[in-house]
Amino acid sequence: MQDSVTVVILAAGLGTRMKSRHAKVLHRAGGLSLVEHVVRAALNLAPPERIVTVVGYQAGRVREALSGFGIGFADQAEPKGTGHALMVCRGSLAGRDGMVLVLYGDCPLLSVPTLARLVEAQACSRHAATLITTVLDDPHGYGRVVKDSSGGITAIVEEKAATAQQRLIREINSGIYCFRADLLWKHLPEIGTANPAGEYYLTDMVEILRRHGHSCGTMLLDDSREVLGINTRVDLAVADRIFRECKVRELMLAGVTIEKPETVTVDEDVSIGPDSILEPFTRILGRTRIGENCRIGACSMVTDSTLGDGVQVGPFSIIGTSVVEAGAQIGPYARLRLENHVGAGACVGNFVELKKTRLGAGSKAMHLAYLGDATIGKDVNIGAGAITCNFDGVAKNPTHIHDGAFVGSNSTLVAPVEIGAGSYVAAGSVITKSVPANSLAVAREHQVVKEDWAKRRREKARS
Repeated sequence: MQDSVTVVILAAGLGTRMKSRHAKVLHRAGGLSLVEHVVRAALNLAPPERIVTVVGYQAGRVREALSGFGIGFADQAEPKGTGHALMVCRGSLAGRDGMVLVLYGDCPLLSVPTLARLVEAQACSRHAATLITTVLDDPHGYGRVVKDSSGGITAIVEEKAATAQQRLIREINSGIYCFRADLLWKHLPEIGTANPAGEYYLTDMVEILRRHGHSCGTMLLDDSREVLGINTRVDLAVADRIFRECKVRELMLAGVTIEKPETVTVDEDVSIGPDSILEPFTRILGRTRIGENCRIGACSMVTDSTLGDGVQVGPFSIIGTSVVEAGAQIGPYARLRLENHVGAGACVGNFVELKKTRLGAGSKAMHLAYLGDATIGKDVNIGAGAITCNFDGVAKNPTHIHDGAFVGSNSTLVAPVEIGAGSYVAAGSVITKSVPANSLAVAREHQVVKEDWAKRRREKARS
């Protein structure tokens, strides 16, 4: 099947009803842009070299978003309709045999099985084209499928061009077609602009092919949600909800416990191992990988990170672009802000923030600490209130804390600085020079006690 299918994805439109400065196809649902969903489906039907996306509005941004897929592009400089979008790639595609599958970059819910069924239906028929239709209770805004008395399709009429009688038809054209390539490219130039919008409608191909003695078939789709086109933010929210309901269901069937799944957000590319638990209101985003037997606490967010088996994340914690090895504990109320690596069995406690820091296996920072641009060895203890002063106003500087060191509470480590293996930093110290291994560093003022000072002050105030 793959060698005989060329896929054209129409993604040039502005999407004025989105009320947005961004191209409609770049809006996101289920953790991916709308057009990414469509391209991924297409890649299951055709190799990348036989997939072409027609771009127009913000073409550069759309190309960039799809740059990793290896597909082709065609430019539709002026938005002259769906028929014109096919015309701009006719020169480069007309020599290809087989079938042409036409998809839309703002129609992300079409499943691969449905598209495969459409291609198979066309391949096994004598039709010049097969199109997906569905029946809607409210077909407003969609092209109506006009059929003759025998049920054969005679035309597709757009909403703006439909008569009052045609608007009563509830079977609508989804816009998803599978054409015989030779007939499509041969007769495509016959599409005209004799319609209220003055555009080239791809829907006219049904009537044009019929005029040349070719029939067109329909494939009725029972689940009309699959052909939902995203035109407004309301449509976008509906699609996002559908994607996320499917994702959490998939995870639960694979052995993940999700408490109150209606409150949990999981992106399409997330993977989670069996016997892990997601508590209510968690958000697992991007390309996050979570191992087995993990627990992600309520209201926590994990983005583009990797968590090993048995990781425990307390409520209200945030983990971004980080690696957390097996058995580590994070939170509650912890923040792993950027590019961190937490070793096996390490603990990052409440109100501790890490930024570009490597925390070794078995090390602990349990309370109220900031550790930035630091490399911390194994079995290190970081006391409450300890911070690394990594920024000098110009550059970020590193802190190195070696295995087995003990950093007392409320210590300030002024980078660049190194704390040797097995050494102690006394609580309340401001460390500006490196500390040798197995040493004690004390850097604070001596305590002064003036007896009866407070008593005399109160007596003076009374007098």
